Amino acid sequence: MTEEVALTPKKFSLQVEKVAFEKNITHMESVIICCETYGIDPEYAAKLITKGLKEKIEFNAMELNYLPKSAKLPV
Repeated sequence: MTEEVALTPKKFSLQVEKVAFEKNITHMESVIICCETYGIDPEYAAKLITKGLKEKIEFNAMELNYLPKSAKLPV
């Protein structure tokens, strides 16, 4: 069994979170590092990204002005 098959979205997202925290980098950069580490194509990695991680990536992108900032009402 290869790493790709054994890697679940939860495990991948936790690894991305860990790398982002340890290296003090954005989640987007961490996804790329994890793809290189596990030998995963970034297109395949998109299937492994959980909703929570996707929200963090979007937030990072807004902070870096890669995406337009969206106004959200406080809930």
